[in-house]
Amino acid sequence: MTAPAWAAAKLRQKYLDFFEQKGHQIVPSASLIPENDPSVLFTTAGMHPLVPYLMGEKHPAGARLTSVQKCIRTGDIDEVGDNTHLTFFEMLGNWSLGDYFKNEAIEYSWEFLTGAEYLNLSAQKLAVSVFAGDADAPFDSEAFGKWLALGVDEKRIAKLPKKNNWWGPAGEQGPCGPDSEMFYWTGEGGAPESFDPEDARWVEIWNDVFMQYYKNAEGKYEPLKQKNVDTGMGLERTLAVLNGLDDVYRTDLLWPIVQKIENLSGKKYGDGGDIAKAMRIIADHIRAAVMILGDERGVAPSNTDQGYVLRRLIRRAINYARQLGIQDDFTAAVAEVVIKIMAPAYDDLNKKHDIVLNELKKEEDKFRETIIKAWPILEKAIQEAKSKGKKIPGDIAFDLYQSYGMPWQLQNEEARKQGVFIDMKDFMEKLAVHVQKSRTASAGMFKGGLADDSEMARKYHTATHLLQSALRKVLGEQVAQKGSNINSERMRFDFTHNEKMTPEQLAEVEKIVNEQISADLPISCAEMSLDEAKDSGATGLFEHKYGDKVKVYTIGLEEGAGPAFSKEICGGPHAARTGELGHFRILKEESSSAGVRRIKAVLE
Repeated sequence: MTAPAWAAAKLRQKYLDFFEQKGHQIVPSASLIPENDPSVLFTTAGMHPLVPYLMGEKHPAGARLTSVQKCIRTGDIDEVGDNTHLTFFEMLGNWSLGDYFKNEAIEYSWEFLTGAEYLNLSAQKLAVSVFAGDADAPFDSEAFGKWLALGVDEKRIAKLPKKNNWWGPAGEQGPCGPDSEMFYWTGEGGAPESFDPEDARWVEIWNDVFMQYYKNAEGKYEPLKQKNVDTGMGLERTLAVLNGLDDVYRTDLLWPIVQKIENLSGKKYGDGGDIAKAMRIIADHIRAAVMILGDERGVAPSNTDQGYVLRRLIRRAINYARQLGIQDDFTAAVAEVVIKIMAPAYDDLNKKHDIVLNELKKEEDKFRETIIKAWPILEKAIQEAKSKGKKIPGDIAFDLYQSYGMPWQLQNEEARKQGVFIDMKDFMEKLAVHVQKSRTASAGMFKGGLADDSEMARKYHTATHLLQSALRKVLGEQVAQKGSNINSERMRFDFTHNEKMTPEQLAEVEKIVNEQISADLPISCAEMSLDEAKDSGATGLFEHKYGDKVKVYTIGLEEGAGPAFSKEICGGPHAARTGELGHFRILKEESSSAGVRRIKAVLE
């Protein structure tokens, strides 16, 4: 494959430069692991880390932002294998936080798509869609009118329902609104006069979301006080379009990975069929696994939450590698290629290079043991189900999952190939009573979180700051936050520490936090540069997470209140005073991963 006319690095930079010229501040990608939002397992879009700011919190970088965001969408795992679906992808995005709205957003999109110095796509090969309207919200006549004014023929503007042209919320409630999507004709010859959204040759490349509503807990849509714009352009899909490709796996982001798999298997991607499908799945899944492991808040494979998705990705890749005849360890070799491609844009991969390879190797070794032990059991169950014309009993599937670590999706996939199915109702009933439930991103096991900006979520967010400071006082200044997850009913806090805390240490931490709550300390926020934040003694990740400026939340420092108890870089939001929190109680302290402990606690 010759070097593409459009490389990923060129498109990333071209996009950021364009919006920077339009007054947007460039902010770096947030972590793939959402902070303080239990409604989803992974960051699924560029807007996800910005929910507090879409709700009205002031962003340190201003009201116009642009970024390239790392994303994971687990709902697409079973779709991966064709030439367009990906589990991990990068989203080019720009936002207006109560600044410009539909007219300017659509103008910017059109200029970047068709401008000679930008993407230079033919206007004759573009089509768009707008929200048709329903009982919750009216037809988006403003977006429709703007596209007409820009010269788009009415036949090329589709009016589509909510399932096509509505975005959000990320969880059960939150900011949302109609969107307008842009499509490019990838078929041979000129594009047809009329736009048919069902024609796969029209490929969606950009989406302008107009956040003007808030879906509340009752499922009703209320107008947002602050109207926002959130746009997203998939990097991989756009790269394919710009290079005249109908396959994202042939872009410079994925093709070297496919070539490595060709070398390892001795087979050719161009042979198509099951061979190409297997190579796509392996390339996608190992790339996604590397990005999760190499994330600043990366997790290890496990049987719960993000770790379960990670385990499933790695093991599914290994299974498809077996189908290609790859019997020896291969994940580290493929991961090396992924890191070489992605590290120039995401330096965490260089820092965590050895961790990524070691975790992949450990999981590969574990799964090979699983295959040796579990595969004959599964094969026997499949043959018995076939002979009896019945489904595979749920207790067998659950035992393979729980005792051998074989993902049920992998079991189901193998069973379907042979014409039988797992009794999923039975399996899920067994799973539901077990303490280690698997959760998918769409399950939304918890309600609320910062995504709904609830009063209780604010209190728990503040409690995490009190907890970290208390831990540092009891265990030492080396303690650092590794992650948190809150909702309106409880909090979970991960931190660096190498051994189990003693009952005395936990009691002391609990006592310190409650003393600060009883003191009814004020909570204040100041914006400053990263260097100023560091010099002030604030804790946090000293990276350009928010741009040139950051928010520093201080607990204490009021006349008569004494010195600050806590000072942290944080996006907010928080309670106004610690006295609002109630009584803090630790429920459990346990291991999260190597060198990381986890505390679960409640406010009563």
